[in-house]
Amino acid sequence: MAFKTAAGYGNLPNGNFSPVIYSKQVQLAFRKKSVVEEITNSDYFGEISAMGDTVRIIKEPEITVKEYARGAQITPQDLDDEDFSLVVDKANYFAFKVDDIEEAHSHVNFGEMASNRAAYRLSDQFDQEVLGYLSGWKQSSLSSVASAANTTVSGTKAVSSAGSDELLDSMLVDANDFNGGTAGNSIVVKPRAGGDSLNTTTANATPLAVIARMSRKLDQQYVPSSDRWLVVDPVFAELMKDEDSRLFQSDWGGSGLQNGLILNNVHGFKVYMSNNLPAKGNGATGATATGSTHFGVICAGHSSAVATAEQINKTESYRDPDSFADIVRGMHLYGRKILKPEALSRAYYVSGF
Repeated sequence: MAFKTAAGYGNLPNGNFSPVIYSKQVQLAFRKKSVVEEITNSDYFGEISAMGDTVRIIKEPEITVKEYARGAQITPQDLDDEDFSLVVDKANYFAFKVDDIEEAHSHVNFGEMASNRAAYRLSDQFDQEVLGYLSGWKQSSLSSVASAANTTVSGTKAVSSAGSDELLDSMLVDANDFNGGTAGNSIVVKPRAGGDSLNTTTANATPLAVIARMSRKLDQQYVPSSDRWLVVDPVFAELMKDEDSRLFQSDWGGSGLQNGLILNNVHGFKVYMSNNLPAKGNGATGATATGSTHFGVICAGHSSAVATAEQINKTESYRDPDSFADIVRGMHLYGRKILKPEALSRAYYVSGF
């Protein structure tokens, strides 16, 4: 009996008439929002869903235009049939056991609850890994080192001049983009304040200025203005709110948190918020000055930039041959590919607060 009793009180001393009751309402854990399916395309899913582990994608040939002079001999151009590959090479699984006796005695359906949680974990792992990949980071709860730079090419690179992370250095937004900061270092992001000399301080920028620069990078690569997306972490989202809280009001394009979507249009981007973006060191709040040790990463792009394809996404159960129990297991087999690195931009930043 948990309730206090006065000294010398001896009625019902064993507390047998006050049993412990287990609630049928089980407390569920919070779930992160998945955004990868909103920002990538599945154009090649149908071609690989039934067989094979590789799709070879032929690139549009480049044509050279030359000046013509009357009477000059014309030399035809040989067309190049350059291609690259999308490989289905990522697989994750879960497996757990539900004992018959425990299931019979339980007042809640733990098998169903565990299956729901396992399906969420597979989806979350997929979201985390792909967001890291398209940002240039090996970001996964399965990795021995979280948020290490990605140096492994999946299949073959879509653009030969891309780095080992399959991205273009020219599409990175860093301290060098703002008032002469050091290339490769993070930007100190602060909301605009009255009389602030932010715009003239080395490597400092407002959150909207960072987004505008990412938009310019895409513009310079002729990326269509429609179907652009931006994924930010909660720290950058807070900086945007401090910059102008009206951004998140419905009259100004705010949408509320729906599949990670928080804003319908900022500098031409649909803005999503995710807790699965990579971060180096202690992340965006780990340092108060520019540097390469601690920073957060945000990314932007076009819906045609990255493709995902899955072959297996299944859950099944079977009897455990060695005990009286059911084993439930599931597997997710998928691939992802950066198709157009010129349509992807990322920014390294730290909060100036």
